[in-house]
Amino acid sequence: MNAEKAMYMAQVLNTGAFIALAVWYVVPRLRKLSRASALMALTAVHLGRTLCLQAYASQDAGMKMANAVRDQIVIGDLAGWALALVILFGLRLRWRLSIALIWLLVIETVLDFGSGTIGYILAGTIGEINGPSWLVVAFYLPIVEVAVGLTVWQLITRRGEPLFKPEERR
Repeated sequence: MNAEKAMYMAQVLNTGAFIALAVWYVVPRLRKLSRASALMALTAVHLGRTLCLQAYASQDAGMKMANAVRDQIVIGDLAGWALALVILFGLRLRWRLSIALIWLLVIETVLDFGSGTIGYILAGTIGEINGPSWLVVAFYLPIVEVAVGLTVWQLITRRGEPLFKPEERR
C-alpha cells in the first residue's frame, strides 16, 4: 500500500467510526439539548480549524505542496474558524441571524474541504501529507465532516423549534 491509499483508507475508516460514535452517543445527547445548545456544540468543532496553520511547518519540513494550495486551505479554514466564532457569540447573544450564519458555515465548509481535496489530488500531493498534517487530514477532517452532517440534520429536523427552551436563561 502506498501513502496515498493509506490516507484515503484512514479517512474512510475514521469517517465510518465517527458516524457510528455520533449515532450511538452524540445524537441522543443532541436530542436532549435546546436547538441553540445543540448547534453551539456542533459549531464548536470548527474552532479546531486553526490546525490548518500546521501546513506551514509541514511544508518547511519537506512536505511537497504548492503555496497556492496551502494558502487556499489556510484561508478557507481560517474563514470557517472565524465564522464559527461569530456564530457561537451570536447564539450566546440570541441573534436570530445565527441560523443563516450556520447555513453559511455549512456551505463554506463543504466548498473549502472539496476545493482543498481537489487541490491535493490535482497537485498529486495527497500521498505527500505526513507528520501532524497527516493526523489533521486523516483524523480531524472526518470529525468536522460528521459534525457538518449532524448540523444539517439539526437545522432541518428542528427548524420549527425555538432556538432556546423557555426555561433557559442567558
